[in-house]
Amino acid sequence: MGVSNRCPFTSTYLVIFVLLAFASILLVKAANLPPTPNTPEVPTDVSVNCNSDQIEVKINTRSGRFNGMIYPRGLSKNSTCMGEWVQRPAPIRYTLPLRGCNTMSTELNDGGIEYFNTIVVQPHLKLVTNQGRGFHIRCRYNTRNNTVMNDSLKVDLIAADPLIASAPMPGCSMRIYSDPNRKEVAENVKIGDPLTLDITLDQQDVYGLWVTDCLVRDGLGWGEQKLINQEGCPLDPEIMGLFEYSENKTKATVKFQAHKFPYTPSVYYQCNVKLCLKAHGGCNIAPPNCNPASGSNRLRRQAHDASEGTPATIEVYSGLYVNEANDLAKAEEDSVYSEKVHNGTLKISTESERTRVKRWV
Repeated sequence: MGVSNRCPFTSTYLVIFVLLAFASILLVKAANLPPTPNTPEVPTDVSVNCNSDQIEVKINTRSGRFNGMIYPRGLSKNSTCMGEWVQRPAPIRYTLPLRGCNTMSTELNDGGIEYFNTIVVQPHLKLVTNQGRGFHIRCRYNTRNNTVMNDSLKVDLIAADPLIASAPMPGCSMRIYSDPNRKEVAENVKIGDPLTLDITLDQQDVYGLWVTDCLVRDGLGWGEQKLINQEGCPLDPEIMGLFEYSENKTKATVKFQAHKFPYTPSVYYQCNVKLCLKAHGGCNIAPPNCNPASGSNRLRRQAHDASEGTPATIEVYSGLYVNEANDLAKAEEDSVYSEKVHNGTLKISTESERTRVKRWV
């Protein structure tokens, strides 16, 4: 067997040379190729559906796909309210709860309620860029009066079956004022600003109110603080004191200073309003005797006895934004408005600086 005089490294060098030449060709071709377009998925059409417990926002894009995130303004960090989509086909559907994620409400002069929020549509999964757009979302709900049945309003007729009369349940509302004399509803305030919380029943002669179980929530499901206990007494008078009641027991008022959770500007206040019958001293429980010398057991027993006779309990709530001293200015944003009317139709309009579109669906 003969011995070859060829260097054993020759074939190895040849393979490396071929690979380097191939890589050089690829680099030259890549340098001559035009850059791949990476146009942000800017929303072209935004519509709103007003549901009973949430607001649904539907977003279309020019390319028919979306790669990015949507969140309420101010809740882009570690928020359960933020949604992410990776190369998803449009339309994108994003939902906002009525009682959370910075959604606020205000009562209108015609008796309706308007919920509003500002969302940011950001066409990037990790970064906040100037390609993001803000939309001010509004949903208006028309409310109707309900009727509550009460056995104590029974009418007996001779030679006839007993009839149960019905008394219309009064409307009940919670409002937070920055200036109660001018009836200026607080929406954006700063820590420490004086506020007045009013809970009001419609004027009538049958029912009064008794406010219990008040708390403040962050709207994210992360934190809440109880303010008023089941007897209607304050748990921390430095945060919120005792409600003052009007003589006819249709209004309860408490003054306090604005406060917030450290990680979000939105705060939501919630209270239970127990209706009491004015007749025969049924509303004497309000205001409660919160003197510790009265004994907690007796207070609890009085509250229990009074709650057994209440015709109904209504849950009321309201919210506002509480900002730090260095509050940032609002970003430029479009407005998307929707109104749910009695016949079930939905009115939607979108307004920007250049265009205004209205339509019925």
